[in-house]
Amino acid sequence: MEPKKPSPPALFIRFFRWFCHPELKRYIEGDLMELYDERLKASGKKKADLQFVADVLLLFRPGIIRPVNGYQSVNNYAMFKSYFKIGWRNLLRSKGYSFINIGGLALGMTVAMLIGLWIYDELSYDRNFRNFDRIARVMQNQVFNGEIETWGNQALQLGPELRNVYGSNFDHVIMASGRGDHKLVTDEKRISASGQFMEPAVTDMLTLKMVEGTASGLHELNSILLSQTTAKALFGNETALGKTIRADDNLDVKVTGVYEDLPANCSFASLHIIMPWELLVKTQELEKRVSWGNSWFQCMVQIAPNTTMTTVSQNIKEAKLKRVLVEDDDARFKPELFLHPMSRWHLYSDFENGVSTGGAIQYVWMFGVVGAFVLFLACINFMNLSTARSERRAKEVGIRKTIGSVRAQLVNQFFTESLLVALLAFAFSIVMVQLALPWFNEVAGKRITILWTVPGFWMACIAFALVTGIIAGSYPALYLSSFQAVKVLKGTFRAGRYAAIPRKVLVVVQFTVSVTLIVSTIIIFRQIQFAQSRPVGYSQNGLILVPIKTNEIMNHFDVLRNELLKTHAVKEVSASEGSITETWTTNSGFQWDGKDPNTTEEFVTIGITHDFGKTIGWQVKQGRDFSIEMATDSSGFIINEAAAEYLGFKNPVGEAMQWGNNGEWRIIGVVKDMITQSPYAPVKPMLFFLKSTRLDFIQFRLLNVRLNPSIAAADGIARIESVVKKYDPDNDFEYQFADQEFGNKFRNEKRIGKLALVFASLAILISCLGLFGLASFTAEQRTKEIGIRKILGASIGQLWQLLSRDFVLLVVIAVALAIPISFYFMSSWLTQYAYRIEISWHIFAAACICALAITILTVSYQSLRAATMNPVKSLRSE
Repeated sequence: MEPKKPSPPALFIRFFRWFCHPELKRYIEGDLMELYDERLKASGKKKADLQFVADVLLLFRPGIIRPVNGYQSVNNYAMFKSYFKIGWRNLLRSKGYSFINIGGLALGMTVAMLIGLWIYDELSYDRNFRNFDRIARVMQNQVFNGEIETWGNQALQLGPELRNVYGSNFDHVIMASGRGDHKLVTDEKRISASGQFMEPAVTDMLTLKMVEGTASGLHELNSILLSQTTAKALFGNETALGKTIRADDNLDVKVTGVYEDLPANCSFASLHIIMPWELLVKTQELEKRVSWGNSWFQCMVQIAPNTTMTTVSQNIKEAKLKRVLVEDDDARFKPELFLHPMSRWHLYSDFENGVSTGGAIQYVWMFGVVGAFVLFLACINFMNLSTARSERRAKEVGIRKTIGSVRAQLVNQFFTESLLVALLAFAFSIVMVQLALPWFNEVAGKRITILWTVPGFWMACIAFALVTGIIAGSYPALYLSSFQAVKVLKGTFRAGRYAAIPRKVLVVVQFTVSVTLIVSTIIIFRQIQFAQSRPVGYSQNGLILVPIKTNEIMNHFDVLRNELLKTHAVKEVSASEGSITETWTTNSGFQWDGKDPNTTEEFVTIGITHDFGKTIGWQVKQGRDFSIEMATDSSGFIINEAAAEYLGFKNPVGEAMQWGNNGEWRIIGVVKDMITQSPYAPVKPMLFFLKSTRLDFIQFRLLNVRLNPSIAAADGIARIESVVKKYDPDNDFEYQFADQEFGNKFRNEKRIGKLALVFASLAILISCLGLFGLASFTAEQRTKEIGIRKILGASIGQLWQLLSRDFVLLVVIAVALAIPISFYFMSSWLTQYAYRIEISWHIFAAACICALAITILTVSYQSLRAATMNPVKSLRSE
């Protein structure tokens, strides 16, 4: 016969026999057992057992069940439940302080979460590709003017060379054109889409997900792959597969595949069309036209699994040098190839003197630190207000200790209360993040979303909230649990003046961080303004740039120019090979008298028409401008001041230069330096020339149009469009104002400045919330003192000064600490710019005044409120 199983009550009694509090054990064996028997008869065994377990759990309270022989009792559920209840009641009892605590912590968590999502987006760049850790771009270092410059473009011949000579190092070698807009025309639609010519293996390298067709579609010569967005724009909901498209006015291609759009946070997000590399090579007859010295294309590789990036870089280092030693004079530039891994494309894109110096990674670190500090400021608020109100919790701590609570239980209680605040703040922060994301994405240039369906995100959020609660509650828990019960209950406990020192230190830390952020923000905006106000060397007002999309424009340029001038909307028109706001082409191979034979020169070169200078409004410093009446100008150069200095001529006008196989050229004029590259960098030597039969490879790609200021811009552009459309009816009319194009050079710094401004403002707001809470509590503590002082004749101004003085002093100390810290970090940040501001004392003075003004405004409300209180009410006894 099987032994009878003990009932749950019997199990509980046995379990608690050795370590339960005697009173609790007697209650379980007596009253609860009687109640159990009644329920057993009325409801049955199952319900009676469950109800008995619930009754016992309700009895668990801190201090009643104690650990015996090192074993902790199992009252955790009820214990923590009581902790949360007490914490919730404390929050409701002090609604003002609760609002400051939860609101400040929620703001800090919102900033930290936004920055965290932004950092996640940055760090996950390009990781959607299956083999991203084995994909790289082939880059090269070359020596120019005694410095090493790093390029991403390569020669046409590099792809076959890597496959034939170094093939064992690679799974794929892909040659590609630069990415640009291509016109696509069907019977019903005409659009422009960004794309590249690429070799067929790119579909495997980039793991394109095909929606229609197959990944092998690029093997057909006259084929094209479209992204889903582009296919829908051209064909709507119809299938695109097999349809014929007219591309760039001269290519008839068939759609052999449609692939899913690539994610926004990858280097190929704007890749919407892919055409075969061989199609470009054959139609442009590139193999006849270009040599190893023409670095016009891109080369991407996927290395073999059994090797590393470092090994392959070392293997191919001299691949180009070996060829140019035999076939080209570019050997004097000492070209060296290396691989730049895809994992570093986005965050480590900057090179200086041939060495990677970082890039966007600096902003990842910068905002990561800012996010951590802003969250820490919010945690400081919680610490300060919790410890400032310590006297109110002192008796509670004393009573708990006398009835048996050990310090560990009190620490757990206060940690639980801080976790409750952190969880409430986290809930509010999630809502604020969702509301702020549209604005944040616009400022940051991102498409970030909350990862609602990703389990890892929620695990990270829970960990984030718990860690925040632990950090915020650490000091209050340790401080409040350290009170001595005897002193508290005898009434001899006083927090004392030294107890306020940690709070003062934390306030100083808060404002040190806040003032540092204010100074940093001011310096960032000053640097942007400094670069924007730098003389550009030409007139941007009313200058528009119109892309030339068809040869018909230049075939009828003189007629088109005259028609535009007749509209009276245009003052001058010219064409150019490149943009005045960017550097598109550089050349070498120049010789001149006095040149050092060891010099490896590099000049920015721009082919132009005669009226280019008049159109852009450049400033001629020596010599003259190009003239249509001077036939010899077809072999003349106009140089900038940087080029004149580099050439070393005392009087450069009339001096001769030899340009490789293009014959002799003479300098006819010198113009003021114009900024065509980074506004933060020195201007490079530039040569301007007219297109001639010796330079048949020059292709004009832009119309430069100077608007008539007496006519409204919108009206003028409409007149220009009507004329251009006569010679280019198949393309959409596009234009860009030169000042807007130049302004885009500051896009990254402006984004950083805006984000820094927002984060600095939030840091100040969080600090002020804490200061407001402390000022309120200080005023409350000193209510009777203020009443007595008023009766003795103290004025409102004197009382305001009394209550505000300590806080102002703390901020002054914070400013004194923030000045050297911000100076050090911002000086380091400015070193990346050759053209930069000097950090002046005015910036620190402005930040100091700003911090003090905010502090005085924050504290004054509570100070004046306390100072104007009726002393009769202040001194009334409880």
